[in-house]
Parts: sequence; structure tokens; C-alpha cells
Amino acid sequence: MERLKKIVNKLLFPHMALVLVLFPVSMALLICSMVFLGTESVLSYVSYMFSFYSLTIVCLRIPQIIEFIKKYKNSNKLLVRYQNDINFRINLSLYLSLVLNVAYSIFQLCLGLYHKSFWFISMSVYYVLLSLMRFYLVNHTKKNKPGEDLLIEYKRYNICGWVMLLMNLTITAIIFFIIYFDRTFYHHQITTIALAAYTFLTFSLSIYNFIKYRKFNSPVYSAAKSINLVAACVSMMTLTTTMLTTFGGEDVVEYKKLLLTMVGVVVSLFILAISIQIIIFTSKNLKKLKEPNNTELIDEIKEN
Repeated sequence: MERLKKIVNKLLFPHMALVLVLFPVSMALLICSMVFLGTESVLSYVSYMFSFYSLTIVCLRIPQIIEFIKKYKNSNKLLVRYQNDINFRINLSLYLSLVLNVAYSIFQLCLGLYHKSFWFISMSVYYVLLSLMRFYLVNHTKKNKPGEDLLIEYKRYNICGWVMLLMNLTITAIIFFIIYFDRTFYHHQITTIALAAYTFLTFSLSIYNFIKYRKFNSPVYSAAKSINLVAACVSMMTLTTTMLTTFGGEDVVEYKKLLLTMVGVVVSLFILAISIQIIIFTSKNLKKLKEPNNTELIDEIKEN
């Protein structure tokens, strides 16, 4: 009996190195079996059992994994700074987003020139505008602390509002291409589910951060989170057409254009509304800040 307990214990609580190897390998085998082998293959059943075992031993190790992450997070200087320094966190987010946007805009432009496609050029313009706004903001945040110079921050926030208004024209062109020319994105079902999970996660985080960072009374921070929210809305729109193409049957075809039109109009109107709200809000505060003896006005703006 004691020997059986030892065997069970070794099976359920193997060495952590083995856990770290087994989990990604089992997930890779599971995906390969679902994509290439189908559900009736013997190898597929083996991969299901292997994945179930890997998931079980990982779940049993969750308390230890959490404890390890906590210790590592508290001992790593970069992670400690990321957790405590808001300005560093915003800068890192802007830099990463900027690099990705620039790379993707160049990629879309090359595709547009190669295929002579206005669709890819429209996508390139959209990512260029996102890149310009993020570069404009990071150029300020890397030198200044939040709320240090409200006049400059409101000016930059105001300009971002106007750029978003211009960007809405590009997004309208993208919506037109999707609907009129039936421009769709087709991916494998598993890839589409992964994209959906990622898009919903980023969309939820964008809304959360948009609300959270308003308390810091920094227009630049609000601008950064507004840009993320707009980008997440556009991602939701492209995800809609991807999912309709991937999972939609013949019954969906006749309603597809109607659904995409409704989603496109909602996204476009939302971006238009948030752009106008930013322009009105910042213009009002800029007018107050430019008045002489505006110390009390600055305190009032910070409180609001």
C-alpha cells in the first residue's frame, strides 16, 4: 500500500522540470492531432489522454507555481519597477505598441505596393496614424512625469483627438472594402478561436485601463488608453468578419453584409464620438489653462 502511494505521488507530483516540459509538448500534440489527424485517429486519443494528464499535474502544482511567480516578481528589479513605476509602465506599453505598429504598417504598405491593392494601403495608413500618435505621446512621457505640464499634455491629447478623427476616415474605407468587396479573413477554426480569445482579452483590458488611468489626472495617459481602446474596437470589427467567414454556414451568407454593416457603423460612430469628445474636452481645458492667474483653474482641472 505504501509503495502504491509513492507511485501515485510520483505520477501526480513529478519534478517541476518535467511539468514545464510536458505541458507545452502535450498542447502541441493536441493541436496537431485536431488539425491534421481528426478525432477518430488512435494518436488523437493518445494526445487527449496525454493532455489530460499534463493539465492535471499542472493544476495540482498551481499553488507552487503562484508562489514561485510571486517570489520571482518581488526579486526581479525590472518587474518591481514595472509594478510600481506608472510612467515606466506607460512608456514600455507605448514603445512596444509603437514598434509593432510601425512594423505592421510597413508590411501592409509593401503588400499594397506589390499587389497594387488600395485595401492594404488603407490598412497601412491606419497603422501609420496609430504609430504617429504613440510616438507623439512617448516623446513626452519619456521626458516628463504625469501631470507635470498640463498645458502641453492637453495640447497633445487634443492633437490625438484630431488624428483619431482623421483615422476614422481610413477605418470607414476599411469597412467599405470589407462590406462592398466582401473582403474577408479566413483562418483555421483553432486559430480563429485563439484570435477571438486574444481580441476579447485586449478589448476588456483596454476598457479597464481606459477607466483606471483617468484617476492619474494625466491627459497623456488618457490619450494612450484612448488609442488602445480605438485599436481594440477595430480589432473587434475585423474579428467579426473573420468569425463569420470561418464559422458561418450558408444561412449566414445573406445576413453577413447586414451584420458587418451594423458592426462597422457602430465602431465608426464610437470612434467619431470619442474623437469629438476628446477635442471638446481638451479645447475647453486649454482655454482655461491659457487664462492669466490660472493656478486655481489648474487645481480645479486636476480635481475633475
